[in-house]
Amino acid sequence: MTDHLGMAFPKLAQHLPKTLLADLPTPVKEISFSIGSKRTVVAVKYDNLTSELYGGNKVRKLEYLLHRARDRHAKRVATFGTVASNHALATSLYASALNFECTCFLSHQIKTSSASRALNMHLRNNTEIVRYGGDRPQRVEIMRRHLKGRQTWVIPMGGSSWLGVVSFVNAALELADQVADGTITAPDRVYIATGTMASAAGLALGFALAGLDTDVHAIRVAHEFISNPRAMRRLMSKTATLMNRLDASIPADLADRARLCFRDEFFGDGYARSDSATARAIGIARDQLDLSLDTTYTGKAMAALLHDVQQKELAQKSILYWNTYNSQPLPVTTDRPNDLSRLPEEFLRYFD
Repeated sequence: MTDHLGMAFPKLAQHLPKTLLADLPTPVKEISFSIGSKRTVVAVKYDNLTSELYGGNKVRKLEYLLHRARDRHAKRVATFGTVASNHALATSLYASALNFECTCFLSHQIKTSSASRALNMHLRNNTEIVRYGGDRPQRVEIMRRHLKGRQTWVIPMGGSSWLGVVSFVNAALELADQVADGTITAPDRVYIATGTMASAAGLALGFALAGLDTDVHAIRVAHEFISNPRAMRRLMSKTATLMNRLDASIPADLADRARLCFRDEFFGDGYARSDSATARAIGIARDQLDLSLDTTYTGKAMAALLHDVQQKELAQKSILYWNTYNSQPLPVTTDRPNDLSRLPEEFLRYFD
């Protein structure tokens, strides 16, 4: 079953159709590992396995967002991100699978192998790649120039609209069912990386809706002007309000019931930049948890978890790590492409 929210609230589901893209529910299991001299048990939610095409947390959001694009009779979808953006790449791949054309407005980030690989995958998938930057008037002009008259549905960065949040309300109810059937113990805390905030916001709302006393620890991995507590609360409140308008059985005070802790201290030196805590977390996850994490998002969330499980206050607590990173290999290399005609000149730096 993929629509736990729809099963629990059929009236709401009538207003929130989705296109099935993800292989749900994703697995969850408890794993024992060592940190220092201490043996610890954590549960892992494997959202890296949401799909064989391209996994990660973005697929859940795109089920709702691309369905909305189809309902609006769009021929093209457009979205935003950095050159290595998982969201931008996922949008391109699933848009293509549903016969949409796709434009991705991409901005610079630090050079990584994932950046060059993502750009090559965009080229392979025939994404229209547009260099995006400058001040607001410049960005508006770039969008107007590339989208005017093309029947385009625009998806926000990270898929973080209220519909994107709803997808993770559904995900929280999915986990609640896995708790109910005895697969795992109800988690006292869930750790998840937060960039544009929809995933963490949806989990917090969903756990409240399910009646679980679970604290969501949202580990900030994006710059503060994108990801901050005030914007998170605003996104949660908007989503809860709109859900209540569509179905009055959704509690009007759902956002107030949500248990969310916004964490800043593992951002390190900046977006996509690793540090010693992140590198150590990635190593422990690889060697003991059989998880492949990244330096931009999931490694920082794991660093927070590893720090916290060593504290006495968590000794008797049930902890869950929500893995949002795609684990499907991309069928491209990091090599400089032979055909540069569809690649903005500024992006050649990622292949030097």
